[in-house]
Amino acid sequence: MTSPASAAIGAEDRNLAHSNVQTSNRGVNKTAEQLVDMLFAGLKLVFPAAISTTLKDPRDEAAAKRQWIAAFIENGICTKQQLSTGMKHARASCSPFWPSPGQFIQWCKQDDYSAAGLPDAETLYELVMTYCARRGFYEGPESYPWKTNAEYWLVTGLYSQMKVKNLSESELRQACSADLQRMYRRIRAGELISAPRKQLAKIYVPVSKKIALGHIASIRKQLGLKKVPHPNA
Repeated sequence: MTSPASAAIGAEDRNLAHSNVQTSNRGVNKTAEQLVDMLFAGLKLVFPAAISTTLKDPRDEAAAKRQWIAAFIENGICTKQQLSTGMKHARASCSPFWPSPGQFIQWCKQDDYSAAGLPDAETLYELVMTYCARRGFYEGPESYPWKTNAEYWLVTGLYSQMKVKNLSESELRQACSADLQRMYRRIRAGELISAPRKQLAKIYVPVSKKIALGHIASIRKQLGLKKVPHPNA
């Protein structure tokens, strides 16, 4: 049975741990807030049109900053060096439009991707397109001239997604960014990415129940079969 003194000590420890977590979170949030304040000042110089459009209303700017702060915390953007990398790519951007938080985070991480031997999201998209055009010249995906093991798994995985899910260009670009981030986290965690290997061909593509029933109905119609009544009908 726990004594009152032990219970009091345990409660005090829990309160202290909770206080430490809250203090840590406040520190992270404060850092992100400071970075976003610095960033917006710089981005307004690079994309001046936003001052009279996207950020014309101070309330809109405050709301935008809250979203950027959350995005920075969620994606580990916490240093001035990362911000500097992002601004370098912002200044080189051909687009006149204010970037989204996701786009800027990609810019911030491009040097990280390069250090990990990974392409950036735009280059990855281009690699997928090149693979689509040239894959027929090789015996199989594992015979294609990949630069790295990670490139093989990224490109072939994205190609499969594109074919199975019939992705649009914008959806494929989003998938490139998402898969790239996952691969980067794996490499940063110390995982060794395996070499290309022959994979079993997919003999079917999963579909929804509605589509499957439609296929069955079409086959029954072609064979002249009557619809089977439902047992509860």
